Amino acid sequence: LCGPGRAALHLFAVTRRDLPNLISALRLALIPPVVLALLGGHFGLALGLFALAGASDGVDGWLARRMGWQSRLGAFLDPLADKLMMLHAYGTLAWLGLLPPWLAVLVVGRDLLIAGGALAYRRCCGRIEPAPLLLSKLNTLVQIGFVLLLLCWLAFGVLGPLLGPGMLLVCLTTLSSGAAYVWVWGRKARQGVRHE
Repeated sequence: LCGPGRAALHLFAVTRRDLPNLISALRLALIPPVVLALLGGHFGLALGLFALAGASDGVDGWLARRMGWQSRLGAFLDPLADKLMMLHAYGTLAWLGLLPPWLAVLVVGRDLLIAGGALAYRRCCGRIEPAPLLLSKLNTLVQIGFVLLLLCWLAFGVLGPLLGPGMLLVCLTTLSSGAAYVWVWGRKARQGVRHE
């Protein structure tokens, strides 16, 4: 091939550096099957798909850090995939009456708060360099773990006694990580405004 054909192939060429982004894209692609499995009552299938998505969340970040394959696209795509998976999983489970609606509102509300804060920060202080807090990573892990616990109970009737403590842990990490983002980025915004 030559000319435009070669340019098109080059545009879609995939290298090893793209692997973390492809894994994040796979996590996005798993959202509709997870939701459909939940709606259809196929909790074993939903468990397998969600576990795959949860594992991919760790793998793409590990590859990016370990191999030095970070990218601006990855810094956007990875948290987007996490947030959309949590939104759909918690929202669908709440809609089905399988977890309290307030818990879904708490999980989704935290992400909306962070997104709104990021937009406000960009408006008043300029571009944001994504920097997830350690507490936020723990929160994501806990949220994933709770959904896996719930699906294990729904599919196989096991781990039920862990659901109460798991829900409490989701509440604590969600509230504390949301508050941490408000404090950290609020302080940065005040410093940015003072320096103008």
